[in-house]
Amino acid sequence: MPVYRKLWFWIVVLTILSPLGLLAQGTAWGEWGTDELKEMLGMVPQGLAKLGETWHAVLPDYSVPGLDKTFAQQAVGYIISAVVGLAVIVILSYFIGRALAKGEHE
Repeated sequence: MPVYRKLWFWIVVLTILSPLGLLAQGTAWGEWGTDELKEMLGMVPQGLAKLGETWHAVLPDYSVPGLDKTFAQQAVGYIISAVVGLAVIVILSYFIGRALAKGEHE
């Protein structure tokens, strides 16, 4: 089996397993909001407070609006979020790779 097929196999497995995050209590490490940081640290870093008001995630909390009522709906939202994130990474990697390869041939 070629290396890239193994890679894609494991990416699909991890995507399908991504809803396991729903079983965990609390917030994942490093994914704290300003309210959680204020509670933990007693303050919110100035830059984060400023950007926290302007940045809003496309799929907040790894969910799709309207698919957040039941565990099954939340699991589907996690998988959709993983697929969207993966698609963004693959597309960016493809175009960056092409740009770098083009630069080498010139």
